[in-house]
This record gives sequence, C-alpha cells and structure tokens, in this order.
Amino acid sequence: MKISLNWIKDYLDLKGISTKEIVNKLTMSGLEVEDVFDQNETYKGFVVGFVDEKEKHPNADRLSVCKVNDGKEFFQVICGAPNVEQGQKVVFAPIGTIIPKGNFEIKKAKIRGVESNGMICAEDELELSDDHSGIMVLDSKFKAGTSLTKALKLDDVILEIAITPNRPDALSHIGVARDLAAIFNRKLSIPKVKLKESKSNIKSAASIEIIDAENCPRYSGKVVKNVNIKESPEWLKNRISSIGLRSRNNVVDITNFVMYECGQPLHAFDLEMLGGHKIVVQSTKQESVFTTLDSKERKLPAGSLMICDDEKPVAIAGVMGGENSEITNDTKNILIESAYFNPSSIRKTAKILGLSTDASYRFERGTDPANTVYAAERTAQLISELAGGEILSGTLDVYPNKIKEKKIKLRFNRIEKILGYKISNTKIKSILKKLGIKIISELKDAVTVTIPTYRPDIEREIDLIEEIARIAGYDNVPTVSRINVTLEVKHDETSFSNDIREYSNALGLSEMINNPLQPEAFSKLTGIPIKITNPQNLDMEFLRTSLLPGALNIVSKNIKKGEKDLALFETGNVFNLGSEKSNISTFNDFKEEEKLIFVLTGEKNGREWYGGVSVYDIYDLKGIVNSFLNKISLDYFTNDSYYSSDNSLYEYYFTKKYKNVVVGQGGKVSSNVLNKFDINQEVFCFELDINILKSINAKKKEYVEPLKYPKVFRDFSFIFDTKIRFEEVKNFILQNSSNLLKDITIFDIFESNDLGLNKKSMAFQLEYYDENRTLTEDEVEKDFLNLIKLVSKKFNAQLRGK
Repeated sequence: MKISLNWIKDYLDLKGISTKEIVNKLTMSGLEVEDVFDQNETYKGFVVGFVDEKEKHPNADRLSVCKVNDGKEFFQVICGAPNVEQGQKVVFAPIGTIIPKGNFEIKKAKIRGVESNGMICAEDELELSDDHSGIMVLDSKFKAGTSLTKALKLDDVILEIAITPNRPDALSHIGVARDLAAIFNRKLSIPKVKLKESKSNIKSAASIEIIDAENCPRYSGKVVKNVNIKESPEWLKNRISSIGLRSRNNVVDITNFVMYECGQPLHAFDLEMLGGHKIVVQSTKQESVFTTLDSKERKLPAGSLMICDDEKPVAIAGVMGGENSEITNDTKNILIESAYFNPSSIRKTAKILGLSTDASYRFERGTDPANTVYAAERTAQLISELAGGEILSGTLDVYPNKIKEKKIKLRFNRIEKILGYKISNTKIKSILKKLGIKIISELKDAVTVTIPTYRPDIEREIDLIEEIARIAGYDNVPTVSRINVTLEVKHDETSFSNDIREYSNALGLSEMINNPLQPEAFSKLTGIPIKITNPQNLDMEFLRTSLLPGALNIVSKNIKKGEKDLALFETGNVFNLGSEKSNISTFNDFKEEEKLIFVLTGEKNGREWYGGVSVYDIYDLKGIVNSFLNKISLDYFTNDSYYSSDNSLYEYYFTKKYKNVVVGQGGKVSSNVLNKFDINQEVFCFELDINILKSINAKKKEYVEPLKYPKVFRDFSFIFDTKIRFEEVKNFILQNSSNLLKDITIFDIFESNDLGLNKKSMAFQLEYYDENRTLTEDEVEKDFLNLIKLVSKKFNAQLRGK
C-alpha cells in the first residue's frame, strides 16, 4: 500500500524525524517499508520548458525538431509525440537527468542525423500515470526554468508498505499515523466532523433494510442533496494522485480520499436511481447476472451478498457498484454507503468473480464496524464543502447485533518474563493509549483493557505483549549470551513420521501432498466433515475426513496428463465430527487422526523384450502393507481379515487388526467411487491409522542365535465347514500340542462342490524343534497323530489323503 508522508502530516507532527528513521522504525514495528519514493530526488533536474519553435524532422515524418527554452538558454530537442506544439509549456529533462521509468540518464544523441540535447517527457515516463498518448503539457502560468517539484508540488515522500493480512487497521493513513504516534510518542489528531445539516430529516428521503444480517452486520448512510458534480480542487487531486489514483470527479475522489484516510470503503449512489429510495441488503437465492461500473456483465452464484433497492440489485456488496446507480455529471442527490460486511462473504464473492478492488481488499481483511458512521459523516462534510449541497439531518444506521469490544487482562510481570527486560508501567500504559487501547481498570500489577474493533488481530494477553514489544522496539530485547541445555534424552515428535516417509520411499512409493481443505463432495464421501468458517472458495470449504478422496483426485489428474502408472503414499491429519448434528464447542466434539495411505494403479513394470506387462493388483497392495509393517517391526503383531462383499468405498478389501482394533483398511476401490473422479482404471488403496501404530509397543529387533538342531515339518489337510476360520483352528492346535510345536502356517485353501455342501479344505504346515537337542521321529509322530484326532473331533473335520 502507498502512504504519503505529506498526507500523514495532516494527522501527526513529524518535525525533527528523518525519512530514514521513519522507514526503519515502521519496518521494525511490523509495517515493512518495501520501497521509498522521494519525489525531490526522483524529479531532480526536471524543469518547466517552453517550446519556442517546432519544425518537421528532415529525415523522419513522425519526428519534430523543437527549440526548448529552460529559462536560461535554448536547446535543440528531437520529439516524437504527436501533440507537441510551438508555445507549449512542457516538462524538460536536460542532459544528465535520470528518467524515472527505466532509470536511464539523458545524454546528447543524434536521431536520424539530427542532434538532440534533452527530452520532452510524457506522464508515464515520469511515473505520474500510465498515459503515453503524448507529452505532458503544463499550465501556461508556469515560468520556464521553474523546477518541476516546485511547479507541481512534487515534494512528497511515498512509502510502499507491505501490510500483513492481520493488520487491516494499517490500510489507511490514519492507521499508519497511529503506529507512528505510538513509536515516536507524538499526538495523533483525527479530523473532527462538523456538519451543517438542513432541517429536512434523512428518514423522509431514504431507508435501509438488512435481510442478511450475518453477512452485513452494519449499514450506515448519509444523504446529500443538490450537489454539483465537477472537477476536484487541486489539493484533493494531489492527495489521491500521490498514491497512484486518477481523479474522476469531486464526489468519487472524496469517497476514495476518505477510504485511504480512515480505511473505510465507501460508495456513492445516485439517490434518484434507487427504486423507492431504499437500500435492501440481501444474498441472492439463485444464479444471476449483474452489470458493474466497468460495464462488464458478472455471473453471480447463489449466496452472493448484494445491495438492492426496492426493485433491483444496484451493487455487489463490498466489491463494486452497479452501472444502473452510478454517479454521473447530472447527479444531484447522493446516498453515501458506509457498511461493515462479513470478511468471508466478500472474500468468497471476489474470489469467484476474479475481481479485486480497493474496497474488497479491505473488506476481505476486516474493516472497523465502529467506524461506519464517522466515515459517512466525514464524506458528507467534504461533499458539502467541495460540491455544495444540503446534508439532511440524521444518519441512517442499521446495526442489529452490535459487535462488542474484547476485554483482556495484561500483567506487567508477564511482559517482563516474555520480553526479558523491564518496561516501566507508565510507558506500557502510554503505548496502549497511543494505540487506541482503552484502560478500563488498573491494579498495581495489571491493567484490564478493551480492544478497539479496528484491531481484530488482538485476542489474547500475548498479543498485547507483542504490541508493547514492537512499539518499544525489538532491538531493546536483550541478547542472551548463553543458553543452558540439559543432556537428557529428548522425545522427537517427528521421528516416527520421518521413518514412515523413509520406509515408504524404500518400497518404491512416491510421496504426494494434498490440501487438507476439500470441497463438500470429497469430504462427505468418507466421513462426517467439519465446515470451515471462512473458506477462501467452495473447493476449500471442508476439512478432509480421509486421505482417500485427495489421493484419488491426484490419480485422476495424473491419468489425464498421461501418467497412468502410479505408486504413491501420503501422510496427514484427517478430521471428523462426532455426529452429523453436533456443533463444535469443545475438543470432544470432533476427532483428529493422523493417517497414512498407499495407492497403486496401472502397470507395475513397463513393456520389456524379456517379459510381458503386469499390472498392480490386491496382492501387490497386501505385499506393500506387509513389507511396511515389517519395516516398523509390526509384522507379527497384526492379523488380517478379508471381505469380498461390497461397501461404500471398496469392491473387496482387507483389514489389519491389532488386538481386535482395526489399524488399517483397504482394497480395490469401487467403480462408483472411481467414476466420481473420472478414473477408468483399477485403483488399490490402503489407509493406516498412524496414531494406533505409534501406540503399539513393538519389540525391538534383537540378535537371535541360529538354531543348532534341525527342524521337523509335518503337513496335514482337513475338510471343514466353511464357517470355520484359520485363526480358530490355529489357536486350538497350539493350545493342545506339546511345547515342541513352534509354529503353524496355512499353505492352501480350497473350496469346491466336490468336497460337499458348505465345505472347504485347509492345509497346514507344522514346525517342530527344540533349542537344546535333536528331536526323535517317535515324539514328533506321537504329537502329530494326537493333533489329527483332536482336530477331527473338535471341528467335525475330515482328514484328507488317508
């Protein structure tokens, strides 16, 4: 944002303070000055010139040879502007002058064989505007040889300040002046409004109705009648041109002036163009088209906040006015709008329209709801002074739900503890008052203050301490020469996540990173989503409930760009409400979980001369999951369960469980889900709960001495009822066998009508050994045969192959 120091001086005495000091102090206080434009230095050497003669260039049809008088002598200058004429007063740059645009020096030159000793300048070359249609022609009253800075009063210093999103109060000259007043302990003088109002009451001329009070908490207005639309006076044109604005007419210039003065965007309506002389603030219920001041038709989505009259929309609230109610040269009666709009509503509308204005820039960040009446009355006063007219008595002000100022207790000892040095209580209270923060009660060791509504960024005591620190000066914070660090073992919260990334990369997977904010359709697909209060747009309206939708969106985008073979992973947090009807009032009303997802799709190896193409399938996914769990030493701690029936996400899937708690789930994504993402190839996904994985106390890998004695293996196969599960049989065998049996694995499952109705075959391998001796054939055979009898009896099973 551009700030004029001459303009700042209207509110603050800066005598004795250099520009360098102002720049340094502002930057160190958080208002970073990115550029300094000192007009005295920029326009050094430029003078008013008089075109004494003009002749056609002998070697170029579009060039002229001019004789220019700088008040002392004549110079021959070649000029290509179509509007240069004899007898004009112009801006003349002698040899040695630095031109602002392009930052180049004027030197003696020959142009098409004719010598040129200087330059006649256009406005854009001086960076006074973007106009390059011709040279800048000055008023004939100026004397040749007068410096340009004196003639056009270009003696200002313009600061380009980077305003952070949390400081909407600094988007005005008064806002910056307030900080300077606190930094340099100077008195801030805000212009007082003194209105000369007529006997006619405003309520007889206009009315305001707010239907959507959520998005328009306050709307104020003043009416000025019988105005004279004309050119602005020089002082006003100089003020707004100093910050890069072009003068339109006195009324429009005044609304811009007040906005840059106090930070409140305003809009002036032609009162006679408002149906019923009424303002109605409401949101659209369906899509519509509206023509704005720039004569462009804008397509508005449902839910756009609009300013309407009794018959039609007349402005897009907080963004831009309408062509059907704009101020023209024939306008006589004016309604001044000064409102406070919900920042999220304006941000959403401006984003959808792709339209950013000075007004929307401020409303999006949050204006001061307590400032609307002052800004309207200040505007009315200036219009009355500069455009004549009659200010109707009273102010229209609809404010159904007043926004209250926050109260915060500030402890003096807390300030010293945080900053590391003592600031006197007197200085602390002075800084607070200079910033407009009211002290409502004082104790020996603390004060209670109210935070002005123009500072929405101050919410807690620590925010107030930051204000004290930045105004007192960060360079006063003492340097710590030595820091004591204990040598105790520190817990690294990120180590597990870093290990996950390392293991996943080692398995050949590439990491993807998705935005946790998603559209409603994505988030509702996998859970109960949480809606964001102030979303930037509709595609970032809800927190994600699972990593799956984001992963599928990435797959879809890659496929559309020709990348069809993917092996990906992602870690991140997901969020779910406790129930669809719950509102978040405590941390117990929602659940936040850290998740990990694996995604496989397409071919796992390309076409080669030595082999065919193979594509990813469920077995590859299971292999990735098992290998990953093996990496983190959990391969023997989890159990698998398989499901062939459909659910909302997968055609078939499997789960990993730890002590009957599901650690992860995944499988082949259903075609219905894939269709939502425009994916026409198979995708396999598995999502793990990292929080549960962290909670499992896996045994650290230890060296185990190799077995000295041979193992003995035995196989048997039984026909069971289909309802009998492997885990059930395995647990029974281990409980009823001797301690020589160390492990049981299943190596075959077979189902066929030949086995009988509702029957299946399971084949097992039994592993026997002893760490201290060689087993005998008899003892193994005895235990093995005994198990055959027990299994047959327990499960009514039939031994196969006997």
